[in-house]
Amino acid sequence: MNLPNKITVARIMLIPFFLIVMLVPFGWGSIQIGGTELPVAHLAGALIFIIASATDWIDGYYARKYGLVTNLGKFLDPLADKLLVSAALIVLVELGAVPAWMVIVIISREFAVTGLRLVLAGEGEVVAANMLGKIKTWTQIVAISALLLHNFPFSLISFPFAELALWVAVIFTIWSGWDYFAKNRHAFSHSK
Repeated sequence: MNLPNKITVARIMLIPFFLIVMLVPFGWGSIQIGGTELPVAHLAGALIFIIASATDWIDGYYARKYGLVTNLGKFLDPLADKLLVSAALIVLVELGAVPAWMVIVIISREFAVTGLRLVLAGEGEVVAANMLGKIKTWTQIVAISALLLHNFPFSLISFPFAELALWVAVIFTIWSGWDYFAKNRHAFSHSK
């Protein structure tokens, strides 16, 4: 397994730590940051999530720079993104920070695209994420990070950045899903 794939696996392995920090009541209390009360667990969870998300850029950078792009990486990288984002969104629903319907839309798109990837793989095609899919992932990461941080630092100026970022993420999720199916509709053209 090459370095980029090891980094991707490390991203997946950070997910249980994120879940433990966010969901196990350690009683760490909260801190005040400029009038925003932020539970220490949410701050720690946000840092784990942001570090894990940053590895998405790092593994891609090394894979492209050193010619280490593999089919395993093309499979693992989007899977790691989907697992991390889904785990974080489900935690945010549990905390009452995100409407469940938005999470259902996002996760449903991920299942649908994964299903399409499986159909394409059955035909011998391994499709890497396109630019719209990458934008979708990063809008989701930005929205989740802002929500985990309770909209800090935008809460200082009463600007609902986290909520707006979540709407942008949902829009890009739907758009990129539609685009993915439109560009790969040939996978269904031979269906009986």
